[in-house]
Amino acid sequence: MRKHLITSAALLSFVAVAGAQAETPPLEQKDRYKVGFAQMESNNPWRIAETKSFHDTAESCNWDLIATDAAGSAAKQVADVDSMIAQGIDVLFLPPREEKPLLPAVMKAQGAGIPVFLVDRSVDPDVAKPGEHFVAFLGSDFIEQGGRAAEWLIENFEGDKGVIVELEGTTGSSPANDRKQGFDERIAEDDRFEIVASQTGDFARDMGRQVMETLLQAHPDVNVVYAHNDEMAIGAIQALELAGRKPGEDVTIVSIDGTRDALQAIIDGKMGVTVESSPFFGPLACEVMQKYAAGEEIPGWVEVEDRIFTADNAADHIDEAY
Repeated sequence: MRKHLITSAALLSFVAVAGAQAETPPLEQKDRYKVGFAQMESNNPWRIAETKSFHDTAESCNWDLIATDAAGSAAKQVADVDSMIAQGIDVLFLPPREEKPLLPAVMKAQGAGIPVFLVDRSVDPDVAKPGEHFVAFLGSDFIEQGGRAAEWLIENFEGDKGVIVELEGTTGSSPANDRKQGFDERIAEDDRFEIVASQTGDFARDMGRQVMETLLQAHPDVNVVYAHNDEMAIGAIQALELAGRKPGEDVTIVSIDGTRDALQAIIDGKMGVTVESSPFFGPLACEVMQKYAAGEEIPGWVEVEDRIFTADNAADHIDEAY
């Protein structure tokens, strides 16, 4: 995952305090656990499906679940974790909104003797280490996701010159950092393509639409859109259609997530590909937590295997999509 320089003395002090413990706290085996899930936001289908997965798992896994919604605020997400610590949770599952701002929350929970599992997003790897500051990262290979999107584009693009606009996810988040890296590095190997603009749409549909409208004015010759998630891709499709363009015909759309709307867009011929990034972490969280409580060794990265959806298989999977 992408590395960053540490510029905050406050973060270093958290590391110094938590580093004294040198390993993640154990988790006692018992019949029922008080589990914290600090969701970062609930403004899109992916996040809603992820939260539902944890709620659905709570009963079968004997959890007393405390779930919060930070509404897109890193500061509130930190405060939510503080509140969970005060309520005496046994274990914390955390999808960090951004890599750096959530480091204090991870360190504080670890310092309070609470095992932390990072879910679907990670924190700065130069500062926090699996097996020391958190147990493990549960999630996909975001660099590979970006690379797979680029591979599909390289193999399926029929034009002579690909003029690409890239819609980035939340600035400072590990998926945005890594999906950009994976795509940009791979696409740079094919001199038919040029990324003429790359701007954040914050993983949001409406923001993706607005950004696409602006970038389309500056780059009317764009014929490829790479979006870091399906919500921004759908927003881009709306903007292109309003401008009289024909997504799927004169503009190729490539994206990541595998939502129902994206699969429908593929079926409708408006999107070329979406690389899966599953939100259904509840069962995996239960399984890994139970193994950890039993004393089993947990790898620092519990990798989720992702599929890829195209016109060849989108119709076969849309009924299971979220």
